[in-house]
Amino acid sequence: MTELPSAKQFQEIAAGYDDNASASQSLRKEAYVDPAWHNVDLQEVIAKTWQWVCHVEKLREPGSYYTLEIAGLPIAVVRDREGELRAFYNVCKHRAHELLSGEGNTTRIMCPYHAWVYKLDGSLVRAPATETLENFNAKEICLDKVQVEEFCGFIYVNLDGNAPSLKEISGDLETEIKHWAPDIDTLTHAHRLTYDIKSNWKNVVDNFLECYHCPTAHKDFCDLVDMDTYKVTTHGIYSSHMADAGNGPNSAYDVSNATVKTHAVWWLWPNTCIMRYPGRSSMIILNIIPAGPDRTLETYDFFLETKEPNEAELDSIRYLDEVLQAEDIAIVESVQKGMNTPAFTQGRIVNDPEGSGMSEHAVHHFHGLVLDAYKRAAG
Repeated sequence: MTELPSAKQFQEIAAGYDDNASASQSLRKEAYVDPAWHNVDLQEVIAKTWQWVCHVEKLREPGSYYTLEIAGLPIAVVRDREGELRAFYNVCKHRAHELLSGEGNTTRIMCPYHAWVYKLDGSLVRAPATETLENFNAKEICLDKVQVEEFCGFIYVNLDGNAPSLKEISGDLETEIKHWAPDIDTLTHAHRLTYDIKSNWKNVVDNFLECYHCPTAHKDFCDLVDMDTYKVTTHGIYSSHMADAGNGPNSAYDVSNATVKTHAVWWLWPNTCIMRYPGRSSMIILNIIPAGPDRTLETYDFFLETKEPNEAELDSIRYLDEVLQAEDIAIVESVQKGMNTPAFTQGRIVNDPEGSGMSEHAVHHFHGLVLDAYKRAAG
């Protein structure tokens, strides 16, 4: 396949999908195993959507900065001296060296290669030994800007300069999150879990978006939440997954003293999962990062009321890490292996029109958004 899909290739990858979830097949396996479609994912999905960066606490102070990669491209986000949030490609305009690394606070951006210096707004202010150059004007040089936005206590960036704002396209998501997590801005980062998974990123998203597998694969989780109250609702570029906490003892972790009694989870297109589990006030961000056709990196960031998790939170982190994640990683790695065989092409979407947790309509919703992106790429 060429760098971008042709109309014929799009028709082939979209075969079997139906707008009606009850009549639809899943996304075809080629989208999960073919390196060419992985490249389309990076260029036409990840590089053209709002990508999670960090909690606003890391970028509150003037001079604070945070670096990351989006679709393999280095990005730096900074708070300038006037308090404005800015983002740039983290690339020097002289010889393309990385400018900032990690996170921290600085009064300027200086390239560690040849000491070109930029203001926090990205404009070049010093280029050593350039006085004798012809047709060189430092004032005309500025770092390449990237869209950046603060949304519901977190920072997001979008490499597509023409993309509408996240607030504009996310409908009622902000209202929903702030209803269930009104203190999200004041939470603080307490812990991170990381995973390297042998599976395509879309398999990881698929698995997250349905609880049809929960009674079989996550028996502890089904005690933690009341599955009879589990409700999944799809909206433009997100879906919400809500359930009440279980009423009796459970084998996941202790919620007897929980102040948060609801399991409230949102998936934001394409790869950010925002979770509020029963317990003390908290927010968990699952960031699903495509790293190859059959490789996904995951980060689980826990934002709590305090920097140090309490005993119940340590137990919940242990449960997520040692039990729930272990179960899910085994699932998606097995699915990836199955997709690499001639025995599978695509499967039926199991749909409950009532939107229960036993339905895959949120997976169908995700597949529709993927195909929309593929269609735009095919022109």
